[in-house]
Amino acid sequence: MSDLHIRAITASDRPEWGRMFTAYLTFYETSRPKEVYDSSFARLLSDEDTEFKGLIALKSGQAIGFTHYLFHRHMWSIENTCYLQDLYVDPARRGTGAGRALIEAVHSEAVKKGATGTYWLTQEFNTTARQLYDRVATLTPFVKYNKPVA
Repeated sequence: MSDLHIRAITASDRPEWGRMFTAYLTFYETSRPKEVYDSSFARLLSDEDTEFKGLIALKSGQAIGFTHYLFHRHMWSIENTCYLQDLYVDPARRGTGAGRALIEAVHSEAVKKGATGTYWLTQEFNTTARQLYDRVATLTPFVKYNKPVA
């Protein structure tokens, strides 16, 4: 994929990011109000160390995927760890190396920042993505619990 380019998300990426973020949320059978889109995108553009970062994948200049990640403290180490929260590649572009390139770009940022590693979650039924994840990382035995605020 020689014409694949990964770079930080910029303000001019808002329309394509919005299109892809909507598709991402739809895959997970959810949606969010406009205010969440506005807040999330503003976070991606922040220079704060503790705020989310975002990368976009471009093929031949066209946006085809993104990832969001965050550095945070970990009680088992002095260094931060890197949480890759969201990863999306347009369905027609899956299997082309874009997802792997986005993961590797986030992990490269983790290495640069001295983090202990990069981790992420996915749903058990996300078999297509898990085929990639099984090749680039190690599946852990952790189980996630969630207790929403009513």
